[in-house]
Amino acid sequence: MKKKTYLKSIFIITAIFFLSSFAKTYSENIDKFYQKIDLFSEVLEKIQDEYVEEIDQADVMDSAINGVLQSLDPYSAYMSPKIFKESQTETSGEFGGLGIEISMEAGVVKVITPIDDTPAAKAGIKAGDYIVRINGEQVQGKTLMEAVNLMRGPVNTSIEITIRRKNLKKAKIFKITREIIEIQSVVSKLIDEKIGYLRLRAFNENSSNQLKKEILNLEKNNKMLGYILDLRNNPGGLLSQAIKISDFFLDDGEIVSTRGRKTRENRKFFAKKGDRIKGKPLIVLINNGSAVIN
Repeated sequence: MKKKTYLKSIFIITAIFFLSSFAKTYSENIDKFYQKIDLFSEVLEKIQDEYVEEIDQADVMDSAINGVLQSLDPYSAYMSPKIFKESQTETSGEFGGLGIEISMEAGVVKVITPIDDTPAAKAGIKAGDYIVRINGEQVQGKTLMEAVNLMRGPVNTSIEITIRRKNLKKAKIFKITREIIEIQSVVSKLIDEKIGYLRLRAFNENSSNQLKKEILNLEKNNKMLGYILDLRNNPGGLLSQAIKISDFFLDDGEIVSTRGRKTRENRKFFAKKGDRIKGKPLIVLINNGSAVIN
């Protein structure tokens, strides 16, 4: 009985010792954490009072959060609600809009080309047109992204754009109803009637279906010798789409693995038997603008 009581006492003392050590370490860590928060507040206040230009504290906080995440690895980053909404539009592969490819020239929006069978094409917008007003609002002085955001909007809503066109003395006003515009992330063509060229601009929700369709069309050509997959300046996108598309060109093996803090969060993705290009040679083009997964 005395021995049991003695062992019990040792266990209690040991437990108290470890709990005390843990509590002390935890308390020290918390103190350091709050000291850093106080320091950050002081730095922010100093910048607010003494920096050469006035700053927006919300923007500074966004940058600080982004700095914390980017210090972890090159691929972690903070998205503000605005940027997140824009990224969802890009990865969804479709949005409510007019259907035109545009650029900025001399402070106004220039139409590179209207996409076939879209509201802009049906309304008569032509390549080379200059958009000078959107819903009566001057475009000059705005960024390209600001102009794009003005033109995008809910499906079945109307927009009025004013364009200037060569050989027309007066500006012309078009009233156009927005429709769902599908982002064409895949472009294909035949080279020398025997090489299939596939340009993949991004990995959005429609990419795998679009690529599959283009491969099926190219495979109708009995003279096909091989393929070129062009991923130059492809910024990445949805991992699920990258896995599906990789499987198009692989017969077996591991495609990619993801690792979490806990072992149960680790995942591996493998190619299914058979590839869509039927074993033909494949050349993949990348550059510094291509997203890379490590």
